Amino acid sequence: MSLPLSRLRRARPLAVLASGLALTTALFSGQASADDPAAGSPSAGRHAVATTAAAAATSLPCDLYAAGGTPCVAAHSTTRALYSSYNGPLYQVKRASDSATRDIGLLGAGGYADAAAQDSFCAGTSCLITIIYDQSGRNNRLTQAPPGGFSGPAAGGYDNLADATAAPVTVGGHKAYGVFVAPGTGYRNNNTNGVAKGDQPEGMYAVLDGTHYNGGCCFDYGNAETNSRDNGNGTMEAIYFGNNKVWGYGAGNGPWVMADLENGLFSGVNQRYNAGNPSVSHRFLTAVVKGEPNHWSIRAGDAQAGSLSTYYNGVRPNVPGYNPMKKEGAIILGIGGDNSHGAAGTFYEGVMTSGYPSDATENAVQANIDSAGYATSTSGTGPLTPGSKISLRATTSCCTSDYIVHDDADSNVVIAPVSASSPATTKGDATWTVRAGLSNSACLSFESANQSGRYLRHSNFQLHLGADDGTSGFAQDATFCPEAGHNGQGYSFRSANYPSDYMRHYSYNVYIAGQGGSHTWDNATSWSDDTSWAVGQPWA
Repeated sequence: MSLPLSRLRRARPLAVLASGLALTTALFSGQASADDPAAGSPSAGRHAVATTAAAAATSLPCDLYAAGGTPCVAAHSTTRALYSSYNGPLYQVKRASDSATRDIGLLGAGGYADAAAQDSFCAGTSCLITIIYDQSGRNNRLTQAPPGGFSGPAAGGYDNLADATAAPVTVGGHKAYGVFVAPGTGYRNNNTNGVAKGDQPEGMYAVLDGTHYNGGCCFDYGNAETNSRDNGNGTMEAIYFGNNKVWGYGAGNGPWVMADLENGLFSGVNQRYNAGNPSVSHRFLTAVVKGEPNHWSIRAGDAQAGSLSTYYNGVRPNVPGYNPMKKEGAIILGIGGDNSHGAAGTFYEGVMTSGYPSDATENAVQANIDSAGYATSTSGTGPLTPGSKISLRATTSCCTSDYIVHDDADSNVVIAPVSASSPATTKGDATWTVRAGLSNSACLSFESANQSGRYLRHSNFQLHLGADDGTSGFAQDATFCPEAGHNGQGYSFRSANYPSDYMRHYSYNVYIAGQGGSHTWDNATSWSDDTSWAVGQPWA
């Protein structure tokens, strides 16, 4: 059969690889045959590749890098295998109810994550991602980042761990979870094996959520200092994604793919503005940074379809200290080299290589990422449709006649009985208009039905009714992400900026609460019931 033109364009760069014929065969071995009734469909080839990969993958990113002479020295993913032969764990989760851990593996060698294993293990409670395993065999796994130049918010100055359910997606039609980095979250390995040091050449890519970012420092993935401190210009080489303009920036208002080289986010050769680096808006984004002596490059593209574009390719920045580079070889995710932890983002997969990959190799990797089939989760939110009016009823046995209401005497949000005989004011106080999340349109915000412009938001962990002041802080505090109810009823609502905390009633007040945390309202008793809410018809 003839291939669609878009596939032919992506296939051409493979010919320049030493093993070009083998790679081309591998990339298209899952293609529908001429005898396949679906072969005439423009999407038949992609569907066949994704379906085949679920069971026995064709050449995957690290196979392609190896064939190009620049093998992976670190390979991290919570969504799929990055080697066709890999059949080990992708990541480990720890559940809040009893601190038990479980490795989450694959549906088959070279396949996709076994998300059902996580869902079963974490049912009725919450889970954190404790380890992101390295598929390269070098044990360059990522774990909770320790304190450095900045201390994290967790015990001992460590950074927070990511909520394991906060970034649901589908890959090749299979459910999977990414790594949702809220400010304060970070992973690191300061004792790596085989990662570039000094001015040695390396490459890296990451697949990210192109709509989840902020201007904090710094949502990075890549090479960093081994002591978690700022050791001077050129001691890092990592992918950065966000709209921070403190150092460098590109065209438009961001976000941008840049390189964190320490003491500077670089969008090109200039320290500040580089017009050739555009703002990007892909839901799933492939970001690439690579460097060798006095030469480096930034590339990026849509991780669902299309090729990579080169945003910069040239000499090191025209600022002292970056030629030669002084890379130290640690690996970071979600933070800066000195443990700056103010950034936000979502990571799905990424690798680091030994040697400077050719554009042709990266183009082959991008074609594989395209064929992997990243898509947003299709789980849906039922009655939680933006624009609809609802009520939120407690499901704990003590309180099944109680609803979330705002208190007219102050700004506090509580649970209280509401019935057909309740005053009209009480019914209005218990009715909410569902809105697309103010800080993340994939989540939700709840506007008071009788006080327009005022939303449920948390402040010091307690829920209040507050007027939208247009700030990013308010938007984050007023955004909640729905999940299946922890007790099997209704929904649980995860805080967008404290992703281990869920909307919970406790002593008739409403908080965002973790399970078994340090606050009184984090008490583990009846946590699953107290964080589960029945969505009902509006009272007003």
